[in-house]
Amino acid sequence: MGESSKAALQRWELENNVQPVEDVDALFKYSAAETQAVQQQKPWSKDPHFFKHVRISALALLKMAMHARSGGQLEVMGMLQGKTVQDTFVIIDCFALPVEGTETRVNAQAEANEYMVDFIDANKSVHRLENAVGWYHSHPGYGCWLSGIDCNTQMTNQQYTEPFLAIVVDPVRTMASGKVEIGAFRTYPEGYRPPDEGPSEYQTIPLSKIEDFGVHAKQYYSLDVSFFKSSLDAHMLDLLWNKYWVNTLSASPLISNRDFAAGQISDIAEKLEQAQPELGRMATRMPAPEKKKDEGMLSKICRDTSKMATEQMKGLSSQVIKSLLFNGRPAGACAPAPPPPAAMEL
Repeated sequence: MGESSKAALQRWELENNVQPVEDVDALFKYSAAETQAVQQQKPWSKDPHFFKHVRISALALLKMAMHARSGGQLEVMGMLQGKTVQDTFVIIDCFALPVEGTETRVNAQAEANEYMVDFIDANKSVHRLENAVGWYHSHPGYGCWLSGIDCNTQMTNQQYTEPFLAIVVDPVRTMASGKVEIGAFRTYPEGYRPPDEGPSEYQTIPLSKIEDFGVHAKQYYSLDVSFFKSSLDAHMLDLLWNKYWVNTLSASPLISNRDFAAGQISDIAEKLEQAQPELGRMATRMPAPEKKKDEGMLSKICRDTSKMATEQMKGLSSQVIKSLLFNGRPAGACAPAPPPPAAMEL
């Protein structure tokens, strides 16, 4: 691996806070007896909020990011392999599924189920004993959360194949920010009313998706996500990174995400149009407590605008650095004028 590629890998690990682990056996060793004991105890049946953490290997994270990016504006889907340790999911690896994707959903047919079973059986034949402990799919450009269809899918999985986890990756925002946009979720049992946990971490939701996001927001909860790497997967990580690095180096987020940026500007304009009449009514009729709510809405729009501007500045900086590295001058700068021709001697 070249020096520039190594530096890019180190920066990627820093951006995503990938932590090295010393006790490799504790994470990678699979015990069928321990798994069977957990299945018999079923601690998640007594506490719907039992699982609280997810630890994902850098290898699995990179594979999910590459797969999600390959789908473009279409959703993709795959499975997670690993195990559970107390209240934590440990994701060792993942694999893609051959599914039909659209811009809003993925449809797993019988072919995908057969592929999944064959893949897991093939892994066990080479002593990779980890079971499927979850699924992942992409939300291109509209954040990491569960839609109504996602909630129904996850509820069905948790009903029949516990313990099970759902992960969502946003490849468009990953390209824009340089950090993998990822979220891990589990749904509550049907009829369960979760306690009021206060406001969650803010994320930008397009206006067209806000209703779907709000209706189902109380049907699931998010888990704390962290990443790790070890010497066991270092070689595979290097091989995958070479492909990821070339794709990243040759791509410009300003060009590849220009439709996304235009959509963000349009979405912010629509949100401002909705906020304006409400603020006008607030000034003449609404009491003071409601004023704070509307100011909060404007504050969210300001956050969205600031985040978009930061991503654009990052993209411009990236282009300038690439131009300096490979062209020897800043992007957009004119090439030096050629020297005048020498005078002819008579």
